Amino acid sequence: MRVRTLAATAAVVALTATGLALPLAGSAAAATTPRFDFNGDGYADIAVGMPDATVDGKAKAGYISVIYGGAESPYQSTGVISQAEAGIPGTPEAGDRFGSSLAPVDVNGDGFFELVVGASGESLTSDQLKDEGTITVLESLQWHPKGTTVARGTSEYSSIGRTIATGDYDGDGDTDLAFGENGEEHGALRFRAGPLTADPVTPTTLRRYSMGGATRALATGDFDGDGRDDLAATWRGTEDSSTFITRWDDRAGPAQWYADADRGSALAAADFDRDGTDDLAIGLVQPNPESESTHCENRLGGAVLLLKGSKSADFGSAYECVTQSSPEVGGAAEEGDDFGAALSAGDLNGDSRPELVVGVPGEDVGTVKDAGGYVTMNGTEHGLHGGLARSQSTPNMPGTAEAGDRFGAQLAVGDYNRDGLWDTAVSAPGENAGEPRSGGVWFAPSSTQETYPLGKSLTPYGFALPYGAIKYGEVLGL
Repeated sequence: MRVRTLAATAAVVALTATGLALPLAGSAAAATTPRFDFNGDGYADIAVGMPDATVDGKAKAGYISVIYGGAESPYQSTGVISQAEAGIPGTPEAGDRFGSSLAPVDVNGDGFFELVVGASGESLTSDQLKDEGTITVLESLQWHPKGTTVARGTSEYSSIGRTIATGDYDGDGDTDLAFGENGEEHGALRFRAGPLTADPVTPTTLRRYSMGGATRALATGDFDGDGRDDLAATWRGTEDSSTFITRWDDRAGPAQWYADADRGSALAAADFDRDGTDDLAIGLVQPNPESESTHCENRLGGAVLLLKGSKSADFGSAYECVTQSSPEVGGAAEEGDDFGAALSAGDLNGDSRPELVVGVPGEDVGTVKDAGGYVTMNGTEHGLHGGLARSQSTPNMPGTAEAGDRFGAQLAVGDYNRDGLWDTAVSAPGENAGEPRSGGVWFAPSSTQETYPLGKSLTPYGFALPYGAIKYGEVLGL
């Protein structure tokens, strides 16, 4: 199956103008630098993964598409990019879940971003019940995509490609890859040194988890302010869990620099207090089942733990916990809200301080169950403060809050209209659930004013994507 849309279709033009492991890294620089520009036009783009989509009749073979930024708003899609492409390794097979994770990255520094794509259900043998998984770097996304496989799972249980992150961790100038790998009993966090080319490189193990352990989320940031990328990871096992940071020394050797028993489901890194070190936000934070203490005792409806960066060895000694019960945070803390299920960070109001956007996909809007929403929290010299809440029922946001939409399930930020302010992309994979083209991504532009400008809905129906494009926005390239 092959569908390409390189100009705005009438359906897209007619969209009602209305309101996407890899979170922000090195925010002091990144807050003013355009990123995730796949076609080199100066506008940030949105990468969307649909690992549950049907391709050539193969259920959950999965595909991706890219929504291109434009002068007014994101406006057109590449259409389907799948393993049916001649230049992309593999073939569409049931359960491949191509698009399980996405990480935009400029591998060669030419200003055109490539896209790292996970296929966690890919089988490397004729036995389709095995899930070794693969990770592929795609380039030339606009015209003739081609890919290079840069990592393969080592066992039938590996399922690599569920969680990925990139950065120059070892400081040699090449982009490196970090990813989670499952095992029959024990999972691990793995590191694949750059450059991310077809040359075979044996990944190294950064940490092996206890029984049933799997990586839940990854983030890249400069947590000690030394100008080099560090790697944050959070994981969960049967009876153990933690969040930890790996830092590489001057000899490019990795070592655990920080560890805490609390874990989460989402991570984001940014210098919220502008002290020269990135802070680490942990969404849906939970205690270690074997620990008697936790940073966040109050977690009704979900909590975000913010660990403050430090140039000394006391990273995380200063921290704060945020819930919807915190002062001036929009919404009300209720069971099942999932406050913190998704996180993304960037300067949305032009004050040179990153904001933290927090997904609340389980939020009830009035009596409408799990309609979802998100909260934008302000970065201050003391950390995070306040936060306006939005849903599909708030002004200038298109659509209607409906049960099960899970608006806010995934988030991404970038300057999609190139007005100097980063905007928010918000997904609702449950939109129009049960239909052959379901889900959607909402563009919410930013403003220096206290009111939100008119946004836009971006849906598989509007982009004329083929049937089987389900849960559009289930994965966003962050």
